Amino acid sequence: MSNRRNFIKQLGGSAALITASSLTSLAAQEKEERRVLTFSKKYSANDKIRIGVIGMGIMGYNDLNTALKVPGVELVACCDLYDGRLQRAKEVYGNHIFTTRRYEEILDRKDIDAVIIATSDNWHSRISIAAMEKGKAVYSEKPMVHQLGQGWDVINAHKKSGKTMQVGSQRISSLDFAKAKELYQAGDIGVINSVEAVTNRQSALGAWQYTIPLDASPATVDWERYQQFSKNKTAYNENKFFRWRNYRECGTGVAGDLFVHLLTGLHYITGSKGPSKIYSIGGLTYWKDGRDVPDVMTSILEYPACDEHAAFQVTLRVNFISGEGDYGYTRITGSEGFIDMGWDGFTIKRNKMSKAPGIGGWDSLSTYPMEMQNKLMAQYNQKYSKEDQQTPVLADIKYVSPPDFDEHVAHFTNFFDGVRNGTPVIEDPVFAFRAAAPCLACNESYFQNKVIEWDAGLMKQL
Repeated sequence: MSNRRNFIKQLGGSAALITASSLTSLAAQEKEERRVLTFSKKYSANDKIRIGVIGMGIMGYNDLNTALKVPGVELVACCDLYDGRLQRAKEVYGNHIFTTRRYEEILDRKDIDAVIIATSDNWHSRISIAAMEKGKAVYSEKPMVHQLGQGWDVINAHKKSGKTMQVGSQRISSLDFAKAKELYQAGDIGVINSVEAVTNRQSALGAWQYTIPLDASPATVDWERYQQFSKNKTAYNENKFFRWRNYRECGTGVAGDLFVHLLTGLHYITGSKGPSKIYSIGGLTYWKDGRDVPDVMTSILEYPACDEHAAFQVTLRVNFISGEGDYGYTRITGSEGFIDMGWDGFTIKRNKMSKAPGIGGWDSLSTYPMEMQNKLMAQYNQKYSKEDQQTPVLADIKYVSPPDFDEHVAHFTNFFDGVRNGTPVIEDPVFAFRAAAPCLACNESYFQNKVIEWDAGLMKQL
């Protein structure tokens, strides 16, 4: 019996509050849990990683500010199609920063080692491929691709280039997920059979109603460049530029924005390669503002049995006008308990069945004549011991995230370690596509009103 199991056994029926410090000595994957950052190393000018950022919106700034917390990283250039964001980049990071509307000018620079891609979803794969072809390492926001058919193009470009590529679902770099993965694989919830994941919002900004600048116009926004590869080009539309998540031609809706996070974490914990069937329902119930993606969506995914896990089903749900407020969770349920993933840790509750089948209570026993009841009880007691008839009492486990650990910084540290040393990253293009593809298939199912069949091993639609 492992140290961890001895520890749990000693707890008896009481609940256990487990922190990072108390659980590391029990960890089977201690190395992964010790990713707490150290900033003592000094880097020479020749050893620095110089970066460019393509797309200076919300995530562009968030990613850049996080990247600059990692020692040995230096900003060289920024790209955006709205002039105001380039002006803001110089205000924040200095007038010496090179700014441009054309991302090719960043990829052509010899003094840039890596790029952060934080554009609208429809540009992710195109710029990622171009960057790796130019010898740049890539950190791309999720989802890695805009369409199902683009995944293998990015994967092949990554393999050919030999450059590091990380995709930005940063929560899997948290200690929460490292610990949840360990306890799941140790069998703490038994055999997995279902997953329910919810991400609800109750705010305008939560529904992508982002602020539009007062000077937005064709003069300050390169609209032609933005829709360069669109099949249905239109006149300038500030909503489609500044609130692009609302539109299929630019974004991937709730599935690409939120479901991807949920499946990324699930695949990391379970080791799954993905589902075989996907079906979605939903609709536009509140945000009738011109958007063409649903604001309420539910998807059901079937995960077949494989070497990594037993068969299970997943339900994903998003509600952009939820009376619950901004609320979400991921619950992974097994035969002996479940894991509830929160934002600052997780809880495991365990309910193991007794070895003997139930008798009495909500059962047909009491409907039989008393003589028959006595015979059945005697037979039952002869067959099963008192110990076998009892339901085991198992302690809950609550893991609390260490407050000084920043998973976003950890995710970027992992990326820059890959750039500098060639070490593997936690979310490479294969892993990222296996998480993104089922989410894009959720959209396909919704818009086509049909079940999408997916080959998770070959990563292709059937």
